[in-house]
Amino acid sequence: MTESSDEETTAFADLGLRPELLAALSGLGYEEPTPIQREAIPPLLAGRDLLGQAATGTGKTAAFALPVLERVAAGGHRQAPLALVLVPTRELAVQVSEAMYRYGRDVGARVLPIYGGQPIGRQLDALRRGVDVVVATPGRARDHVQRGTLPLDEVQVVVLDEADEMLDMGFAEDIEALLDLTPAERQTVLFSATLPGRIDRIARRHLRDPVRIQIGAEPAAAGRAPLVRQSAYVVARAHKPAALGRILDVEAPDAALVFCRTRIEVDQLTETLNGRGYRAEALHGGMSQEQRDRVMGRLRSGTADLLVATDVAARGLDIDQLTHVVNYDVPSAPESYVHRIGRVGRAGREGVAITLAEPRERRLLGNIERLTKQKIPVETVPTVADLRARQMELTLATLRERLSDDDLDSYRVVVDTLTDEFDLTQVALAAVKLAHEGRSSTVDEEEIPEPFVAKDSRKDSGKKSGGKKDRDKGRDGELGGKERGKRSRSAESGADGGGDTERLWVSVGRNAGVRPKDLVGAIANETRLSGRDIGAITIAESFSIVEVPASAIDDVIADMRRTTIRGTAAKIRRDRVSAPPA
Repeated sequence: MTESSDEETTAFADLGLRPELLAALSGLGYEEPTPIQREAIPPLLAGRDLLGQAATGTGKTAAFALPVLERVAAGGHRQAPLALVLVPTRELAVQVSEAMYRYGRDVGARVLPIYGGQPIGRQLDALRRGVDVVVATPGRARDHVQRGTLPLDEVQVVVLDEADEMLDMGFAEDIEALLDLTPAERQTVLFSATLPGRIDRIARRHLRDPVRIQIGAEPAAAGRAPLVRQSAYVVARAHKPAALGRILDVEAPDAALVFCRTRIEVDQLTETLNGRGYRAEALHGGMSQEQRDRVMGRLRSGTADLLVATDVAARGLDIDQLTHVVNYDVPSAPESYVHRIGRVGRAGREGVAITLAEPRERRLLGNIERLTKQKIPVETVPTVADLRARQMELTLATLRERLSDDDLDSYRVVVDTLTDEFDLTQVALAAVKLAHEGRSSTVDEEEIPEPFVAKDSRKDSGKKSGGKKDRDKGRDGELGGKERGKRSRSAESGADGGGDTERLWVSVGRNAGVRPKDLVGAIANETRLSGRDIGAITIAESFSIVEVPASAIDDVIADMRRTTIRGTAAKIRRDRVSAPPA
């Protein structure tokens, strides 16, 4: 597959599009084609099949829509659709159909979105009147075909947009059935952000000698930062809500999309973020289409600034004002990460991609780095001092903006009155304090503890451990050599799925001077577990969290009930997932 070539054309007029389409693009403010449009439009106008790898936000909708509309204009209106565009979600169906309508308004293109959750009667009426382009989710398209309301025998072009997403959502059978029902001589266009083997199999079966195009993320110019700034934070599960709130407070996004794994997590995190002062909305598969539309309307109108969503519910969303994407959990499939971060840094705008990783998910970050060939820096969760400094910066920026306004004279009487009683500097300080407290959220005083991450023992793998020199290395809470090797192997085996684990809550923490080796030693001495059986350890101010094999947790709790740790009697029980009371 070839990379996109250097820019050879600088205007849409050079691509061979008809005047009506050029006028529509000009009216929408489009000045020159994106790389995917320069590469794809000429061969599509020539009738070639195309296999394109391009992420969301590269301009691929126009890349396939404009050639399709060129056919519509040349072929005249008909009863049966001339083109079928398949997309994974109803949101994307609406977005693509709206874009095609705007591009093709001057050629009279009739574009119909078809998806679940919409009254089918409206779709049936439009199909009876006749349409030129149908943009559909595969399941609803197949439903209409089985009803006999969507004839495919005159289709000249089939477009598979976000093909990998459609396969991930289980639409493979529907796609194959629809392609088999269209004429063999049709033109087939397939776009996908990633090209796994199953996409290649569909291409080999259904595309004829396709043009292959790969459009990667535009590299940053020399000396400039990349458009999407990626970072990760390693955080214990119990502290993830607080860590996310702290990170968002420092980042101050205009609009952010936060991905969660489950509906329950979406609802809980949305409630937590609203309690922190954000205007957060939830989006998941348990919501009706009317609820989803209402949520998206709030986000696009600016009355909400955070959208917390499951992966499936957020597929196909296109939010222009989005500045941040947050992975609340590390995606298990690296391809999902590519899709998610493709929603920011679009059209030359800068964006931020943030990932919260539990200690055992470090391996998944490595998988993503290998796929994307980009390093994801692991950063430290902002401290209380960091947050205060950031809030002061934002207050300063707000005041500078206000000082440039021309309507300050109406407040002069207040300043003049106060300066008769107080020093001008004191008046200014009070005004700054008032402005700062009015725009800044209350900072909780507790720091978020760093999780215990085992040292990498691979560099010592060929040496014997446990000698005096190794044992003497236990300084400042760091495990001795032998114990460190065991902990490192334990963390690695846990990350690789070497058995189910559960989390213990222990009632002593940093206040009692507890260190990781104290917890490992106490458990290893009092139970049948060895150091290598103990997983990730997180030490907070007044408690600690320790991962142990699920099969042994009851025995560990029973054996540890009469134990002291660093001279303190410790209570021990199963962790309740959310942070226990200090």
